[in-house]
Amino acid sequence: MGTINNKQMGRQDWVQLFFLSILWGGSFFFSKVALVELKPFTVVFGRVFIAAIALNIVVRATGHRLPTSLKMWVSFFVMGVLNNLLPFSLIFWGQTQISSSLASILNATTPVWAVLLAHFLTTDERLTPNRISGVIFGMIGVLFMIGFDALQGLGSDVIAQLAVVGAALSYACAGIYGKRFKETPAVVTATGQITGTTLMMIPIVIIFDKPWLLPMPGSNAWEALLGLALLSTALAYIIYFRLLSSAGATNLLLVTFLIPVSAILLGTIILGEQLDIQYFVGMGFISLGLIAIDGRLFEKIRSRDKMILRLNYEND
Repeated sequence: MGTINNKQMGRQDWVQLFFLSILWGGSFFFSKVALVELKPFTVVFGRVFIAAIALNIVVRATGHRLPTSLKMWVSFFVMGVLNNLLPFSLIFWGQTQISSSLASILNATTPVWAVLLAHFLTTDERLTPNRISGVIFGMIGVLFMIGFDALQGLGSDVIAQLAVVGAALSYACAGIYGKRFKETPAVVTATGQITGTTLMMIPIVIIFDKPWLLPMPGSNAWEALLGLALLSTALAYIIYFRLLSSAGATNLLLVTFLIPVSAILLGTIILGEQLDIQYFVGMGFISLGLIAIDGRLFEKIRSRDKMILRLNYEND
């Protein structure tokens, strides 16, 4: 089995995690805008195609090269299915049937699946009381942030809701599967994954969407696609694979708890929206969840208590 070594995140990991939450928080907005004029599979293809072009340029510019081995490209394609093709398609289709708020809540179940799967499928990310309590606190926080009224739609459009839950499960599987790329530069892994996804999306978008029959999208749709591709995909996945290597799958997927926080804070800073008390309560619960899963604060408290007990015993 090997040694159990639940990973903790350093300061740089936390900074990258918060930045990733901002990039992916914007993806719900970008996709909603793009889906007004484009079909779901077309949005997925446009997102990964543009991102693939950008990432291949970055790989060349930084002096890296994509691998040529068949085994490595099979892994890229599998990662592309789990991390892009399947979840992107399920979420984008789901958003045509249910609200973005409900989709965000269902997507936030990703760490739950990651914690459970990692316990059974890995040797260094085992289930602990801290992680269980952290996931519970995080889910409560997400519900407060987005609003319990978003749950009113729970039960109707069940297939669309199951689609988004399926996307969350796929993301969790991708986080665990992606551990095999630890020794590969993050930009190379991101490029291989996105390139593989693009190739797989070509027949899908041709068969199901036939985008050439649709009217040319307007500037809003193009701008949303560029935002999705360059920010929420190309840049985001470079950070994703760096974090996956340094922090592990379970810690990385905590980003889904932070996405609502980032979205609301961006709305406050950029659009001047006001923060209700429920947002502060939600942020508090999410903070508790992150602290619990990180575990270091609790370890310091336990160490201090043990030291106090030992000193008291010695003095007696």
